Amino acid sequence: MNHSLPVVEISGTPLERGRQYGEAVAPQLEIALGYYAEAFGVSSGLTWNQVTGRAARWLKPVREYAPHLLQEMQGIADGAGLDLLDVLALNARGEVIYDDSFARMREEEPAEGCTSFAAYGPASGDGHVWAGQNWDWRAGVARTVVMLRIVQPPAPTLIMQVEAGQIGRQGANSAGIALNANGLGGRFGEAVGLPQTVLRRDVLDQASITDALDVLCRTRAHIASNALLTCREGFAIDLETTPAGHGWLYPDDGLLVHGNHYQAGIPAALADGYRPIAADSLVRVPRAEAGLRRLRDSAGTDESRKLIKDAMSDHLGFPESLCTHSDPRKPEVRHWKTLVSSCVDLTAGDYHVTAGTPCDREYQHLPFNLYDGPHAPN
Repeated sequence: MNHSLPVVEISGTPLERGRQYGEAVAPQLEIALGYYAEAFGVSSGLTWNQVTGRAARWLKPVREYAPHLLQEMQGIADGAGLDLLDVLALNARGEVIYDDSFARMREEEPAEGCTSFAAYGPASGDGHVWAGQNWDWRAGVARTVVMLRIVQPPAPTLIMQVEAGQIGRQGANSAGIALNANGLGGRFGEAVGLPQTVLRRDVLDQASITDALDVLCRTRAHIASNALLTCREGFAIDLETTPAGHGWLYPDDGLLVHGNHYQAGIPAALADGYRPIAADSLVRVPRAEAGLRRLRDSAGTDESRKLIKDAMSDHLGFPESLCTHSDPRKPEVRHWKTLVSSCVDLTAGDYHVTAGTPCDREYQHLPFNLYDGPHAPN
């Protein structure tokens, strides 16, 4: 099956970038708003106006931390003919879902499912540094996913897979840093922290691995999330970030895989009675590890991509498998699937994605090289 994701490129000032973005994805934004209005109604009984009202609590934190990103959101709204709070709500949809004010919704909603990986050194037979993930989320937003390239000198140029209107998610930059992320579910306490889209964008705006790590270590997120950072020099680290503190993991012989459960250690605040919010994560992680170990025998980059695709297409536990498919036993509004499988060659700068489940489609090679931008290697 041949499928491809829309590719959007933006540049200029934050407001100009946002306006270009909003104009380009206006149809996808209409789909996203319609879907989330229905989904929030089913999960919590909230109308979309109530959701945007809740999202307004993040105006001040985002303005204080990253005013340029709020300007970019305003530009998106202007370009698509929407209100700023519509765009902010799409960027803080996870924070609204897991906010303590909505206990019933929080209990019903699983974490955003993903399986992330890094492979290099002994784990990479071709000698390249690889990073990527299966991004599992609501099937109803599949038509809103776009590949976004942001040219923003002097900061690194970014390539990210995002839901239309979001200013940050998973991706890589021209400094050779990749960020892959996994939901861990829930939040800690009553303080208002930053939305994940803002933090992830700020991570990818950094030109060094230490500065990217510093963003994660010095900020307070609103909800718990996992961040797997990989750099082209052949280094990776995984941070389980929570508002109450962080845990971290390093690769085992060059291979690192993370899912949607705590793997570095259960936070003290959750230790009494902790249960993984996504039980299938306990299957997905070891299956991905087993499949990706075959990379050690790869003789070249083409073979490596095939081996990664095969590994991320695993169906043990179907439909809630590593390659996730919609479960027909559930209402359509609650269907989940792998929206994007990404495979980034940080050595060569090639970015590959599937527009949906990797088991039944080929990787789409994006028309940009990561290193067509500032900080490109000599």
